[in-house]
Amino acid sequence: MSILIVGGAGYIGSQTAKTVARAGLEPVVLDNLVYGHRWAARWGPLIEGDISDRALVDRVIREHRVTAVIHFAAYTYVGESAQNPRKYYQNNVAGTLALLDAMIDGGVRDIVFSSTAATYGNPIRVPITEDHPLAPINPYGETKLAVERTLHWYQRAYGIRYAALRYFNAAGADPDGEVGEDHDPESHLIPLAIGATLGRAPPLKVFGTDYPTPDGTAIRDYIHVADLAEAHLLALGRLDKGDTALQLNLGTGKGHSVREVIASIEKVSGRQVPRTEVGRRAGDPPALVADASRARQSLGWQPKYAELDTIVEHAFRWQEKRP
Repeated sequence: MSILIVGGAGYIGSQTAKTVARAGLEPVVLDNLVYGHRWAARWGPLIEGDISDRALVDRVIREHRVTAVIHFAAYTYVGESAQNPRKYYQNNVAGTLALLDAMIDGGVRDIVFSSTAATYGNPIRVPITEDHPLAPINPYGETKLAVERTLHWYQRAYGIRYAALRYFNAAGADPDGEVGEDHDPESHLIPLAIGATLGRAPPLKVFGTDYPTPDGTAIRDYIHVADLAEAHLLALGRLDKGDTALQLNLGTGKGHSVREVIASIEKVSGRQVPRTEVGRRAGDPPALVADASRARQSLGWQPKYAELDTIVEHAFRWQEKRP
């Protein structure tokens, strides 16, 4: 079986390609390499191109006899999405519509979609369950929700079977050290803090120390990238067994504050994290924590690397060896 992984040369996509290959399936990576990396596509063929190129996607599906799709190909910078929503709607929404049309015409029915907790917006209760109101507060979240709604109607009209996986804060790196996080620009807390620790980045900015949390800093649910990849493979299995529509949170169910993340990095590295404390960022809620019990029940999924120190250790080892 060939699994088309669009955006498969990126952070989570490359880890998922490795997981798919280890399961005895062939990952076929389609990536425009805007944010992905050629070196990260190591477990199957890499086709450089865009999901909006209908002729290319048609050919890939036909020539590689694709049986299912895992979809990571999206722009994900929240701030940029507010400044340039046109870019996000064209890629995240219009590109996905082109991909879905190619799937339908090519006889491919199963898709696992990389969604996000940003579809929930500012939480009215924590931990967040899948029946929480969907009210994004930025174009990035809106585009992901638009795709989820499209999948709902495409399932009814065309028989598309889908899993929309809403993950919280992806973190860590491949436990074997083969692939990991390498964004430009980087916006995630753990790699920014590690970069500051290694002297490769400016001091970490701690945004907000007056939140209504135990230590005053924002709390997030960090989920290991390898656990995310495993969930995508399990979701493919559920679709293959006949499930038609899944919307699932992926997280550990445990939140960690910015100060706790810093303390973990200092523990793992044996070094101080240079930092400065600044005001809150607009739109940052005090806490985002998943209730992922539905994913555990539906997929039989259990995070293997749920401890913060383990996530940080894998991320630190990866960043330390990167040039």
